[in-house]
Amino acid sequence: MSKIKIVTDSTVDLPQDILDRLGIHVIPLSISIENETFVDRIDITPKAFMEKMKRSNELPKSSQPPIGTFVDKYNELGEDGSEVLSIHMSGNLSGTVRSAESAAQMSDANVTVIDSRFITRALGYQVMVAAEMALKGASMDQILSGLDTVRSSTNLYIVVDTLENLVKGGRIGKGRALIGSLLNIKPIASLENGEYTPVTKVRSHSQAVKYLAKQFAEDIKNRTVKSAAIMHAEGLELALALKKKIKETTGYEEIEIDDTTPIISTHTGAGTIGLVYYTE
Repeated sequence: MSKIKIVTDSTVDLPQDILDRLGIHVIPLSISIENETFVDRIDITPKAFMEKMKRSNELPKSSQPPIGTFVDKYNELGEDGSEVLSIHMSGNLSGTVRSAESAAQMSDANVTVIDSRFITRALGYQVMVAAEMALKGASMDQILSGLDTVRSSTNLYIVVDTLENLVKGGRIGKGRALIGSLLNIKPIASLENGEYTPVTKVRSHSQAVKYLAKQFAEDIKNRTVKSAAIMHAEGLELALALKKKIKETTGYEEIEIDDTTPIISTHTGAGTIGLVYYTE
């Protein structure tokens, strides 16, 4: 029986100790800011990136890994006859998964590429489950079935604190951004079918916390929470408030709080948080 090795990209937002323990291989994206290009989480940390982004007058630009990088990694991992399962961020938000698919066609290895339909820790959950199943000797079909289950049981909600980055990136009109700023509106969105989908908008952090805690409580009714996290881009205070509210509302407190990758925070801006969880 051939071994299955897991590949993902740097938007996975998993701690290094988990990546190492499960033998997960990460292909990093890159980001350009102030005429400098950095390899995500290798040349620059999330905190250092946020400082640079504050000083920059232009929106940083992220770049997907070159196809050749994927080909080289796939060939390396498949050299001993192993299969490769490559799981990546939503194809609606990045061309990374398309690059992986092209590379799979060019590789000598037996490569299966999956669009997770998610980003950050929601992608990470699928990657972790795949790696754990692979280590236990599961077949590719069994792992893919497991990923379908995880994907359908995962929720990701994003609260954007400022519309500035969305404006710089040309995603909404400046007039709408100004109105949102004046009214102190905080958009809340989900990642439905791999797309950024507005859910509601509130006028304060306290309302955002209340909304998300209520949503979490509804989603976990009669279900077991397998894992939960709050990822943020300089949004620690809001993340802590949300964790506290969720504990008060549901009693659940095993929520990890961590920085998200610069690849994501460049588009969402400072103060953003993402509530991620999956259940069974």
